[in-house]
Amino acid sequence: MTTTFLTPRQLADRTSAAVEAAVAAGRELGLTVTDPTVLHDVFSVVVHLAPSPVVARIPTVLPQSEDLAALARRQRDELDVTRWLDDRGIPVIAPSPLVPREPVQRDGFSMTFWPFVEEDRDREPDYVANAESVADLHAALRAYPGRLEFLSAADPRFIADSLARLDRHPALIGAAELDRARREWRILEPLVRSRGAFEARFPGIDLQPIHGDSPPANIFSGVDGDLYADFELITLGPVEWDLAALGPELTAAYDRGARRNGTRPLDEEVLVFVNALGMLRAIAALALVPRLPALMEYLKPAVDQWQTTPFAGGMHG
Repeated sequence: MTTTFLTPRQLADRTSAAVEAAVAAGRELGLTVTDPTVLHDVFSVVVHLAPSPVVARIPTVLPQSEDLAALARRQRDELDVTRWLDDRGIPVIAPSPLVPREPVQRDGFSMTFWPFVEEDRDREPDYVANAESVADLHAALRAYPGRLEFLSAADPRFIADSLARLDRHPALIGAAELDRARREWRILEPLVRSRGAFEARFPGIDLQPIHGDSPPANIFSGVDGDLYADFELITLGPVEWDLAALGPELTAAYDRGARRNGTRPLDEEVLVFVNALGMLRAIAALALVPRLPALMEYLKPAVDQWQTTPFAGGMHG
């Protein structure tokens, strides 16, 4: 079967539709918008609703299993946790105070609104310092009272659906590789879907609110300092999830931060699990490539690396 990719024109139309929806929603909320400017356009369209100091983020590439109601629930969790962190003086990009702090649905999109923060473009990210600082974020999140789902950031339904569908796309993954991925998923899936199964496999590993989406890579370099950002995948899980696939230098940096905080260092066995799971999420994300062709260049190194690693990262069923 031939895989059909969205054309550049279709991608541009999707971006335009998202921008138009955000501009209309912003104006309806009382914002002056005359010069909307797209800042990012990958999984979400991020648009500065200039001249208002407000940024709209509109997810556009979603798992087929996710409807707008499920997306809005996740967005509400993100708005709640970032406001909670901000109230406690944690350096975070919090929701815009100029509009109600809730997701807005319009024209088939669900969007959230954030303050426009000037980026320090001259500063290279220091991922080692960022990884150490994630231990501070985890220490703060431990007290978060909101109810979160166990490892929703791993999105087991998306992984299962994608692995079921990928045999229709032989140009994206070979049959032998897909068979391996499905066999690995049989070992990992129970530990992702069931908190009880995870706790039985990893006794003594505490679960807590975590960022969910590689926070060392999601620290925003603002002109007035670094800010934790992009809590779209906020979830309940082991702290190791936030350091998955980042390698020994960054995990050692995290452990330095944890020692400073008096919180626990990373557990090697749980790291093996989250690294294997992160690899499978990369394989599953191949199913999104037809709708986001540029994704292939990001995924290819991960897929190549996965083929050199032990089966299921060395975990056994």
